[in-house]
Amino acid sequence: MKLIISTAKLVTVSLFALSLLGFSCSGGAANSKTDSTSTPAATPAPAPSFSKFLTEKQFNDLFPERDKFYTYAAFIKAVDELAQIKVQVTRRAVSVYQFIRTDKSTGKATTVRQDGDWNEAWAKVKPDSVYTVDYGNFCTEKDAAANKRELAAFFAQIAHETRHGQNESYTDGLMLIHEDNTNNVYVSDSDEYPPVKGQKYYGRGPMQISYNGNYGYASDCIFGDKHVLLNNPALIETDPVVAFKTAIYFWMTPETHKPSAHDVMIGKWQPNATDKAKGRTPGFGMTILIVNGELECNKGEDNYSMKDRIGFYQFFLKKLGVTDENCACSCGKMEPYKY
Repeated sequence: MKLIISTAKLVTVSLFALSLLGFSCSGGAANSKTDSTSTPAATPAPAPSFSKFLTEKQFNDLFPERDKFYTYAAFIKAVDELAQIKVQVTRRAVSVYQFIRTDKSTGKATTVRQDGDWNEAWAKVKPDSVYTVDYGNFCTEKDAAANKRELAAFFAQIAHETRHGQNESYTDGLMLIHEDNTNNVYVSDSDEYPPVKGQKYYGRGPMQISYNGNYGYASDCIFGDKHVLLNNPALIETDPVVAFKTAIYFWMTPETHKPSAHDVMIGKWQPNATDKAKGRTPGFGMTILIVNGELECNKGEDNYSMKDRIGFYQFFLKKLGVTDENCACSCGKMEPYKY
């Protein structure tokens, strides 16, 4: 997968039936960091662990050929820990950003990114957008059936990204920890997330996150510190909890020109006039466009990778015991986003 994350400069980075009772699925750093702490009127009750919704047996049955690196315990820990984080993103003048990251367990809010032009008069005229990414909404925002569809879609994407086995078996997901060709360094210009000398930012983890811009952006959201993954990108292939967190981060976080896959699957995203003109419609196909649209979408119905993702989705839906009768599963006629 190659993601696209826009910073001050554009950075190109290209279930077995679940018993989810009550389960519902919902959507340059500054030179100095500013902390602000708030004390909630009452300490919120801790969210239930994701282990309440997905058992180890179910996870193992869904990924029977997975690499031992990708454990159930690591997945549950990643979901539970990231659920304590939310990030308010404010964008000015298209590409000038501020991130305020809040640890919900303590109420502490920290400005982890504020671009150099943030306080320039031309940038302050009007924010382009302000939105909050609450990672606790990963598979917890809608009704049980909708949440199962979202989880099936998420698992379908990470399964395809990491598959290494027999075509159309759909049992070979979570096998690759990093992409085959580790000679690719995947470095692009970025004011906020410059590459560290000697490091390579090739695809790693369940979503095969790549490019320094994506590593830095993910690190800001996950750790509150861009340097963690910029300095040590290999952490994604040595720590399975971090690996799963990068996949959840990607699933939940909108890009400058794209909605999040989460918002698509829960029905929060609706196409505007431009989207409609370019064939973009809500459904699983739109998540393919988000993940790897440039290579797989708007190429008709015979693209192998697109069809493999759809096959995984339908396989996991069946395992979950749900259907997606109105699924717009294909992106064959959807035009990718341009940057």
